Amino acid sequence: MTDHENDHDDEFEDDEDVDDPNFVDNEDDDDDDEADVNTKTVVAGNATSVLEYLVRAVVDDPDSVEVQVDDGGRRTTLNVTVAPGDMGRVIGKRGRVATAIRTVTRAAAVRDDVEVDIEFVD
Repeated sequence: MTDHENDHDDEFEDDEDVDDPNFVDNEDDDDDDEADVNTKTVVAGNATSVLEYLVRAVVDDPDSVEVQVDDGGRRTTLNVTVAPGDMGRVIGKRGRVATAIRTVTRAAAVRDDVEVDIEFVD
């Protein structure tokens, strides 16, 4: 090797001098170790968000929609409370709207890796 080739190899010895946009720093030198931990802060977070979105879209008074999570039993139960006049809209004819809401919410719960039951509470 010539002296010129040796100089070229020394250029990349320090990772901070690399300007490659595809460079990935694999060193864990940050102090925010809490962010590195994968934790579930909300049980069925995706399912709860989807359920609330769907119910708010159906009712006349979206501000009165409340979703409470009860994870005490075999399955996680999502209890939905709406204004008294909106319960019929959420259930729909022959329960078809409620069935559709349950189906979509259960599909969203797959991302949370949980099984959910949805109860519409008076």
